Amino acid sequence: MRCAAVGMKILFSSYAYAPGVGGIETVSALLAREFVAAGDQVVLATETPAQTSGSNPFEVVRNPTLARLGKLVRWCDVVFQNNISLRHLAPALLLGKPVLLVHQTWIRNIAGGIGWNDRIKRTLLPRVKNVAISQAIASNIKVAAEVIGNPYDDRIFKVNANIQHNRELIFVGRLVSDKGADVLLRALGILKVPTNLTIIGRGPEEENLRALVRELSLDQSVTFAGQKVGGELAELM
Repeated sequence: MRCAAVGMKILFSSYAYAPGVGGIETVSALLAREFVAAGDQVVLATETPAQTSGSNPFEVVRNPTLARLGKLVRWCDVVFQNNISLRHLAPALLLGKPVLLVHQTWIRNIAGGIGWNDRIKRTLLPRVKNVAISQAIASNIKVAAEVIGNPYDDRIFKVNANIQHNRELIFVGRLVSDKGADVLLRALGILKVPTNLTIIGRGPEEENLRALVRELSLDQSVTFAGQKVGGELAELM
């Protein structure tokens, strides 16, 4: 007689989450749902506030106190952290729980510098299992890390013969310095090759990027499409 497989109890730490819009928020929701579908128990802890948590097949705990975080860490078998958060990581390390940490971006501040909190984060990395979403990020964190690219929802992003693809280049992401949209624009300015670029996303760097487009005389070839998600984003791609 075969026994049914018993899933793990996973504390999914996602500092940023819905209703925010971004890569971390999207990947966290997708992975948490897939863990539940695989038979695991998932509780997602986030620092993103909201009046309601929407319809999720898992519990979402928002702005947990340190006491609540401690209880969740004791409950779980493993902590899955989607991008590092010291507030969520510290209880797991203190209580000796295994941690799988996915690095979504560089460990540095928004200006590109290394602050005291970034130094603490780097010091703690040898104590967890590290995964990086790209080789560039894996090389930057300077500890052993497995490179695994981010997932996508193939129910939304799939080949659709009814959609005409007439955009030559598309940039999708938050408009922050980490993402390098300015590097792409400067490259187009240097190449001076007629190319249509669509920039999809919002962020604090948007006005600076618009100014750079004007400075490089790319007004006729660059379109800012704003924030798009789900099927609307898929159609643009």
